[in-house]
Amino acid sequence: MLFVTDSNGRTAWHLAAENGNVQVLHKLWEWVEKKLTREEINNKLLLGTDLEGMTAWRWAAEKREVEVL
Repeated sequence: MLFVTDSNGRTAWHLAAENGNVQVLHKLWEWVEKKLTREEINNKLLLGTDLEGMTAWRWAAEKREVEVL
């Protein structure tokens, strides 16, 4: 469910970071730590890109969501 994407290829992680929703990011992180391996967390979550090739961190930076960064 975490890696389901919208029409732009963005996951819930992307959207939460882009919108500065730190609470959602914390909840998602708690869930993935229990369910995914370190490799999956790194490759699919932290380094995962949307259809524009942008990571969640880049979206947060572009939207100036300092608390997320």
